[in-house]
Amino acid sequence: MSAPTPTGKSTEEQFGEVLALIQGARQCAVQAVNTQLIELYWQVGAYISRKLEQAEWGDAVVSELAGYLARTQPGLKGFTRRNLFRMRQFYETYRSEEKVSALLTQLPWTHNLAILSQSKRPEEREFYLRMAIQEKWSSRELERQFKAALFERSVTRPTKVSAALRQTHPAALEVFRDAYMVEFLHLPDSHAEADLHLGLLTRLRDFLIELGRDFCFVGSEYPLQVGGRDFALDLLFFHRGLNCLVAIELKVGRFEPEYLGKLDFYLEALDRDSRKPHENPAIGVLLCASKDDEVVEYALNRSLSPALIAEYQTQLPDKALLQAKLHEFYALNTAGGDEQ
Repeated sequence: MSAPTPTGKSTEEQFGEVLALIQGARQCAVQAVNTQLIELYWQVGAYISRKLEQAEWGDAVVSELAGYLARTQPGLKGFTRRNLFRMRQFYETYRSEEKVSALLTQLPWTHNLAILSQSKRPEEREFYLRMAIQEKWSSRELERQFKAALFERSVTRPTKVSAALRQTHPAALEVFRDAYMVEFLHLPDSHAEADLHLGLLTRLRDFLIELGRDFCFVGSEYPLQVGGRDFALDLLFFHRGLNCLVAIELKVGRFEPEYLGKLDFYLEALDRDSRKPHENPAIGVLLCASKDDEVVEYALNRSLSPALIAEYQTQLPDKALLQAKLHEFYALNTAGGDEQ
């Protein structure tokens, strides 16, 4: 251990500060390069689009351009015929979407291509652009969220929460989901609560990514003592954005209303004995294998605790079915708007 300096910090701590400066500068440099690259692709796409729209070029000319660049700039990568047409599509897709165009340079080209090719609606593109930036998803995680139909689920199955949660944590509606995908646990159809619990701990990094970026793990079977009795909360997290503890109780069966009573009890114990003065009231999440939405609505309607009921799903959903439901959702909303 290095001795403290006159500033009160050890030499090693000061070296760490220098390292943080270097890492910060590197990140800024990477972001600057990415911004320039995306802007370049935008400009090239705009140029090609204008030439094709004005009938000065045909598709064959774009192929000739790709060949010219490969011949004259042998070290230049990313300007194949296919990519040049992608740049054109990139420009034509977003040129009239001003509110999302500023987001494009915040993501790598691979992310932009995935969102461009797999999103069917402007709302969906904006959703994944914002989520990928907010959660800092890798390209692999972005692909996973497309397979998990996160957009379709978010629109057709909004999170159901108690009135107390809406009042104490209005931003929670943007944080929590109606269902969480845990296909990475590879659980069999018939599994015990212990299997689910152990699996989540074993794959905690994956579970944290699924929960969201601001979740921090506090403990498993978190001890709570009330009176002369000992209790254990399945999982305890802290959410930095909401500034509160988040208690998660696991149930491998269908949601039953009586589960809320136990969760309420745990939240009261956390608020009295574990919450720090600067923190907001704790939030409770019942993570069940299945739930009846009407039963959930009745149960939450009288709940005085900031709580919600969500499902965990061990297999990725049928995306085609969810897309059909999304189409019905938009059709109904459009019809309702026309009637008004």
